[in-house]
Amino acid sequence: MISPKKYAKAAKMIPKGFKTPNEFFNYVYNDEDMIWMGQNTNHLHDENGIMNAMMGSIRKRNYCKYPPPEGFPELKELVLEDLGLNDGRFDILITAGGTESLYLCANDILEPENNTITSDPGYLIIDNFASRFGDHVKSVPIYNQECGYKLTPDLVRENMDDNTKLVILIDPLNPLGSCYTKEELKEFADIAEDNDIYLLHDITYRDFARDHHLMANYAPEHTITIYSFSKIYGMAGMRIGGIIGIPEVINSIRSIVINDLGTNVVAQHGAIAALKTKPEWLDRIRNTTRGNQKIIKEAVDQVEGAFIPVYPSDGNMMAIDLYDAGIKPMDVANYLLDRKIFTREGSYTSKLFGHRYLRVSYSIPTEQVEYFGEEFLKAIDAIKSK
Repeated sequence: MISPKKYAKAAKMIPKGFKTPNEFFNYVYNDEDMIWMGQNTNHLHDENGIMNAMMGSIRKRNYCKYPPPEGFPELKELVLEDLGLNDGRFDILITAGGTESLYLCANDILEPENNTITSDPGYLIIDNFASRFGDHVKSVPIYNQECGYKLTPDLVRENMDDNTKLVILIDPLNPLGSCYTKEELKEFADIAEDNDIYLLHDITYRDFARDHHLMANYAPEHTITIYSFSKIYGMAGMRIGGIIGIPEVINSIRSIVINDLGTNVVAQHGAIAALKTKPEWLDRIRNTTRGNQKIIKEAVDQVEGAFIPVYPSDGNMMAIDLYDAGIKPMDVANYLLDRKIFTREGSYTSKLFGHRYLRVSYSIPTEQVEYFGEEFLKAIDAIKSK
C-alpha cells in the first residue's frame, strides 16, 4: 500500500459541520451570497475587457486546441513589459498559476542536501514544496515589530549555512501585507551574490503595494520572479501565472515542466486583455482596497486588545491579532461564516502564530466590508458573553 509522504503541510482547520477541506470549500464556493474575504481573491472587476476576451475565446471554441506550450508570445511579452524587464535579459514561462511556478522552482533549484529559508507567517505551501526536493526548511519567525513583520537580510544571515540554496521573499507578504524597501532588496542581492544562492521573489500582491521594487533589478542572475494573475487581475479561478528569470535559469526549468501541452487557453486570452486594459482599472481597485482597509481598522480599534500588525497593508489582505483580546480566531471565523462572511483563521499561514490572528482580504465591494465591520464587532461581543 502507498503511504502518504511526510512533507511539511499547511494546516487547514475545518469549520464545524464539515468533514473535509474540499467539502467546506465547495460549500463556500457555491453559496452565491457568501462574502469572499478568506482567500485574498479580487471581486472588484466589472464586466470588462478581461471577461469579454475570455467569452470571445470560448465562442470561437479555442479550447478545442492546445496552445503554445510555454504561453502565447504576446502574453509573455506583455508580462515582461508590465514588469519593465523587457530589455532582453530575461525569459519567461507561462504556468498554471503562481503555485505551479513555486513548485517548478523548488524542484529545479534544490538538491537533496540543500536547505531553504522561509518565514513564519508565510505561504506554507512553499515549505511543503521545498521539503520535497531539499534537505529541510528553516522557517524563521518574523511575527514581531523588531523585524518589521518580514524576513530581513539580518535574519537570513543568522539562519543560513553552507547548504542554504534558496531564500523565499513573498513581497508583499501573505498574510500580513509587509513589503520590502529598495535598500533591503539591495542587501539581499549582496547576500545572494556573495553566497551563490537564489532568491525566489513572489510578487503575487505587487500591484496592491504603495511602493514596490523588483529583486530582479538588483540580482538578476540570482533571482527568480513569480508572477500571478490571481489577485490584482481577479482571475484566481483561471489558474494562470508565470516564472521570470535569466535564460539560463528558465532553460533549466523547461527541463522539468510537467504541463507541456500548455496553460488554459481561455485564461491566456483573458490575461492578455487584463494586461492591455490595466491602466483603465488599476487605480480604481487600488483606491477601493485602501479605503476598505480603513473601514476594517476602525472596527478593530474598537476591540480592546485587538490590533492589526501591519497597517496600512501593502497587499489586499491583513491580519487581525486577537490574542490579547482573549478571542480565538476560529471562533470569529465560525461566527462570521454563519453570517455569510468567509474569513480564515491564522493556522493556514502560520504554524507558530496562527492561534493569534484572523486573516481577512478586502478586494471586495465597500458595502461588503462595511457589513464585515458590523458583524465582526457583533462576533466579539457574542464570543465574550459566552
